[in-house]
Amino acid sequence: MTARIYIDEDSMDRVLVAALRARGVDVLTALEADMIERDDAEHLAFATSSKRVLLTCNTGDFCQLHQDWLTAEEVHSGIVCMQQQAQSTGPRLRRLLRLFSTIGAEEMQNRLEFLNNWSE
Repeated sequence: MTARIYIDEDSMDRVLVAALRARGVDVLTALEADMIERDDAEHLAFATSSKRVLLTCNTGDFCQLHQDWLTAEEVHSGIVCMQQQAQSTGPRLRRLLRLFSTIGAEEMQNRLEFLNNWSE
C-alpha cells in the first residue's frame, strides 16, 4: 500500500487508525494535524498539500467539493468516502487495504471512491 491517508475530524476512529498503522499504513488524523474545527475545503487542501488521500464519512460535502475542484481545474490527492456507522472496523480495514492495493497513490489523484464499492 503506497497511499498515505489523512482522516478528517468527522471520521477519526482510533481503532481503525490503530489497525491501519499496525499494517504499516501512514495515517494522519485531523487531531494530530491540529486541523480540528476547520471547514471541509481546508481539510481537502491540507490533505492535498500533504500528498495524502482524504478519508471521510462526510460524503455529501466532499462529493460537492470534489466536483468544485474538478470544475476549477484544481488537483487533489483523492477522496475516499465511507458510511459513518454502517460497518465495523474489520470490513472497513479490509476494504481500505483492498482499495489501496489496487489503486496507487498517483492514480488516486482527483479521484472520488466510495468504500462500499470495495466489498469483500
